[in-house]
Order: sequence, then structure tokens, then C-alpha cells
Amino acid sequence: MSNSTNTASADVETFRGSSLELKNLSMAYGDIEVLRNVSFTIAPGTTTCIIGPSGSGKSTLLRGINRLHEPKSGDVILDGDSALGLKPDILRRRIGMVFQHFNLFPDHIALENVALSLRNVKGMSRAESKERAMRRLVEVGLAERSEHRPRDLSGGQQQRVAIARALAMEPEVMLFDEATSALDPELVKGVLTLMAGLGGRGMTMAVVTHEMGFARKVADQVIFMDEGEVVEAGSPEDLFDRPKSDRLQRFLSEVL
Repeated sequence: MSNSTNTASADVETFRGSSLELKNLSMAYGDIEVLRNVSFTIAPGTTTCIIGPSGSGKSTLLRGINRLHEPKSGDVILDGDSALGLKPDILRRRIGMVFQHFNLFPDHIALENVALSLRNVKGMSRAESKERAMRRLVEVGLAERSEHRPRDLSGGQQQRVAIARALAMEPEVMLFDEATSALDPELVKGVLTLMAGLGGRGMTMAVVTHEMGFARKVADQVIFMDEGEVVEAGSPEDLFDRPKSDRLQRFLSEVL
């Protein structure tokens, strides 16, 4: 990351991440069952990395947590509250999500991309929303790019804007769905470093990733999923160095 990011990080606050618990979460698309009885807990201020082959249900899991797709059964407990009992717009203020693709407004500069949701969702004034948006852009190392539109930013910079936008809502949990998969290889490290920094400052994070080095280094817990189920869960050392199931051993032999 740039020196401006490191300088800013000394001035930013720590986060108060909340706990997140999944209880027998099942999801389906029509008659096709995608998740079956997924249960695990993410402790406050910790990072859980979710790994597994394509089509194993990882991204669907995040969409169920954030109610972008309604679960078929089970529950998601956010800091003691059932997420399924909250209005979706209230839930999404408390659980932020960053996608593979940046979903930025192409005709708005970076500052406005961050500030818009603060005005539209939180009802902030224009001045207040811009002030907070600028703080978040400084935090992700983009102070000098705040007046640039997405087309004038690299993929890594666009993803940082998307992260700043999610952070500006002051969520209790952040979900990352393959946040680096659409980036050129040389841009991946900066975004992963930013994500690791968020975890280090107390943000509760669930990260779907194919970056095994990141999962090994940053995660407090790793979840291995296959065919819509949790196959193994534990510390990075347990899963990467001492895999128990044949399915995880085969997966690691292909990706490491």
C-alpha cells in the first residue's frame, strides 16, 4: 500500500466488530438445494476465510447472510439478533459486503460513490457525507484519487473505493466475496493488505477467497466447503497442515 495509507492508518479508529453465528442455514434456487445445514460461529473482531472449489456454495452463503437471497431455513444471528427478523435495509447497514465486481456508479467520482449511500440510507447532509467519505478514502489510500471517476482508476483502486463505501456505513461485520478475483495479479497484494489491516483493527470479517496464502496468514478460522456443506473448520494450521478429510486433501493438492 502507499505511504499515504500507512500514515493515515495511525489516525483511524479501531472497529467494534460483532459476533456472527450461522445455525443450520439452508438455501435453494428453486428446487436446487445450494446450502445444507451450514453452522459455524465467527467471534467478534476475528477473520474467517471460506475456501472450497467453484460451485461449493461459498458466494451463496454470503448472499444468505446479507439477505440478498433469502435462506430456505435456519438462522443468522448478528450480535444476538436474528438477521432474518431485521428489515433488509437495516441489516445491510450492520453487515457490509464487497463483491468481485466493484458496482460503482460510472458517472460519479470516487468521493460521491462513497457519499451517496450515506445520504440516501443514513440521511446525512451533503457536507457530513462528504466529510466521512473523504475520511474513508484517506483510510484506503485514495485521498489523491477522490475526484476521479471509476474509468480513471485501476481495478485495485476501484475495489478500494468499494471497500471505503462499505466501511463508511460503519458495519459490524464485513463480507468479502472473492474481492480480488477480478483484479490483475499485481493489484491483488494491495487490496489483501488493506483487508488484513481491517481485521487487525477489530473488524469481524467473513472472506470467501481463493488466495490460500492470505487465508493461512490472516484468518483466525478457515472453513472448507464442498457441495453446499461445511466439510472441515478450524485454525489455518489445522486445515492447511493437518487436513482430515479426503475432499480437503484433494482440494489442497490442486491449489497449493
